[in-house]
Amino acid sequence: MSPARRLVSAGRIATGSLVAAVVLGVAAALLAVAGAWLLAQAISRAVIGGAGVGELAPVLGALGVVLAVRSVLGWAADVTAQRISGSVKADLRLRLLERAVLLGPRWAAEQASSEVVLLATRGLDALDGYFGRYLPQLVLAAIVPLAVVVCLFAVDVVAALTVVLTVPLIPVFMVLIGKMSAAHRARRWATLGRLARRFGDVVGGLPTLRAYGAAGAQVAILRRITDTYRTTTMATLRVAFLSAMALELLATISVALVAVGVGLRLAAGGLTLDVGLFALILAPEAYLPLRRLGAEFHASEEGVTAAARAFEIIDSELPEPGGGLAVPAFDTLLVERLSVAQPGRGIDAPHEVSLTARRGELVAVTGPSGTGKSTLLAVILGLVAATGGRVAVGRGDAATDVCTLDANAWRAQVAWVPQVPFLFTGTVADNVRLGARSPVSDADISLVLAALGLGDVDPARLIGERGAGLSSGQRRRVGIARALVRRAPVLLLDEPTAGLDEAAEDAVLRAIRAAADAGAIVLLVAHRPGAVAGADRAVEVRWAAIEPAEPAGPVAAAVPTESVVAAT
Repeated sequence: MSPARRLVSAGRIATGSLVAAVVLGVAAALLAVAGAWLLAQAISRAVIGGAGVGELAPVLGALGVVLAVRSVLGWAADVTAQRISGSVKADLRLRLLERAVLLGPRWAAEQASSEVVLLATRGLDALDGYFGRYLPQLVLAAIVPLAVVVCLFAVDVVAALTVVLTVPLIPVFMVLIGKMSAAHRARRWATLGRLARRFGDVVGGLPTLRAYGAAGAQVAILRRITDTYRTTTMATLRVAFLSAMALELLATISVALVAVGVGLRLAAGGLTLDVGLFALILAPEAYLPLRRLGAEFHASEEGVTAAARAFEIIDSELPEPGGGLAVPAFDTLLVERLSVAQPGRGIDAPHEVSLTARRGELVAVTGPSGTGKSTLLAVILGLVAATGGRVAVGRGDAATDVCTLDANAWRAQVAWVPQVPFLFTGTVADNVRLGARSPVSDADISLVLAALGLGDVDPARLIGERGAGLSSGQRRRVGIARALVRRAPVLLLDEPTAGLDEAAEDAVLRAIRAAADAGAIVLLVAHRPGAVAGADRAVEVRWAAIEPAEPAGPVAAAVPTESVVAAT
């Protein structure tokens, strides 16, 4: 189904508003017929009958009322159409975000977050032009010319036939111009997406770029992409202006043909002045909806293009769901010969890693960069599917595969700290409480922050998006505090001490050790010797080539391990 048809289907949630907008538009068009007749009568009486202002007062008064009511109806139609747009945009945004969440982190990692944000904001905002103006105008373009022709046939058959023969030319030219503008529209949206991705990356890495003196090169790239976007935008505008000029020219010539016919018959005495004026005033109303439709078509193109991309995401195939079983009582986490194939790299990372972690234990996960340590944690969370082996939880000899559990119920048992914890705008306390399994008091938050070496950070302190206002080390420790206050049975930490000085690292490791001593199963991804030394055991993760042409994987320095798998 084409994006336009999908949009019409999506608009059914506001069918009542759409019908109301069309009815209001048709009523305004009928008032235009009445206004044309009243104006023709007023001019005819003044010219032929010599009527004065007093005699014309009733007709002019009625004309004023018609014009006022028509203006009110037009305003009401616009407001109603905007309500349609708001309803559809809210529905599409909700469906888009729900599907993005269900598609999971692997899909998200393959996307440019800035492009998805652009799609959900400005992209879908452009649907205002489609639902607010284009779609109601499309219906009016099918109804109003027919109504005008019927009225003309009642008074002047020649003028009506002239309109019937010339009106179809406008849709034909609209189709031709629409096909020509499609390629410009696609290029413009693609360039805007590239600009959003690059700008987001540059802003995110600006401190690093400035530190290494590489900001100037990125500015040059942004300038080049911006110039490309400007060029494609101007090309699209040229097509829009040419389209408007062509439609105006056709409409003007058509009305001129009607005027020539009316003038010749007036001169020959075959037509009365009031009927001729009525035909001349009413004829442009037959072309007006089509001219407006052509203009609104270009205004709606960006929204249709964005909606097509939104529908691609909404229709994306979801990963396999969990089995839906309840989480059993467990005291052991098992990873058995786990492998995850990395698309496009020809490797398993990790490759056949095995470990056992029990309540009260802190297990360090080590290995060179790129071997799949973070992927291992993602598999345990149920965010990434394994291609070999399994993750299970159990007690004694009984073990249940995590893949068979209800995904949300299992994740409620896990607290996870990624390499870069995300902090939201708000207070430090709000960020720490996020996701807590039970109410957390300010006193408890202060104790956790103090244990992590953040005793000087006020829990009521306001921070910005992504933790603006805190140092990178403070942001990381606030993320760890968020995980600790959950008191979850399983604690997964990905490089929690990276970038911390020795004193901060000691404080973090003591807090993590305390969580393990309190009965949590703790897996700690670590490179730093201090973090590995404080663990009960260390498990080394390696990758392996799954294609003969790939070289052997890197070999880490030897550490005491529970399971060491040789690279192939």
